[in-house]
Amino acid sequence: MIHPEIERLINEQITHEQYAAQLYLSMSAWFYGRDLDGIGHYFRVQSKEELMHAEKFFDYLNDLGGTIKLGAVDAPPHDFADEKTIFALALEHEKKVSQSIFNILKVANEVNDFPTTNFLQWFVNEQVEEEANASQLVSKINMVIDNPSALYLFDKELGQRVLVQEA
Repeated sequence: MIHPEIERLINEQITHEQYAAQLYLSMSAWFYGRDLDGIGHYFRVQSKEELMHAEKFFDYLNDLGGTIKLGAVDAPPHDFADEKTIFALALEHEKKVSQSIFNILKVANEVNDFPTTNFLQWFVNEQVEEEANASQLVSKINMVIDNPSALYLFDKELGQRVLVQEA
């Protein structure tokens, strides 16, 4: 039996992950609209990854016999100032996701929910990676934004991203 507060927080996290998918898809569309298809592809893959995260939480809650209550997903922004703003927003968003996951972990520890504590460890590790990647991309976009040749190569590099299906 899952603790009611953990059930509530996981349901909220499913919605957060779905919002993240929408946010990254919106960012993707912005880049595609500016013929930066490699960066658009990168954010499109990121969107799909966030949906996989939502499904992991969904499946976990279902496996525990919890009640899944999908929440409304807010519309993401679609009109961004520039490339640097988008990458900074992506980093900020990843930090918010990390805090949300850390909060679930904190509550799981408080109520001695060891299965959830164990389940969340994968997400803790994932968020360390997500924040590091987002931070690195902020640095890189700041380096290349005023150099069309460098931006072209950066776009090409990000276009190589492949979606990895998680176990």
